[in-house]
Amino acid sequence: MGDEQGHEVDFHSYTFDAHGTLVFGVEYPFDSLTGTGTIQEYSVKCISAEWMVKFHSGYELDENDYHDVSALCERFGMALPAEYERFTRESAG
Repeated sequence: MGDEQGHEVDFHSYTFDAHGTLVFGVEYPFDSLTGTGTIQEYSVKCISAEWMVKFHSGYELDENDYHDVSALCERFGMALPAEYERFTRESAG
């Protein structure tokens, strides 16, 4: 979803039963769904920052991936994964 100002939110719904078994939705690892955030002052559950960085790996990375991951790492005090170092070298030289 997005708005006229270019803000975008990617969302997926999911439901777990009382035993923690996924019964509907995207099959995310259960422990990845421990994040919290806000959208226009409303609290929302989300994927944790650590898992968001993990999910941005293992495929051909592009500038959009670098933008997302570097912003997450900066905001949450995490080290930029080694596979993203080429983007910092490209912008420096």
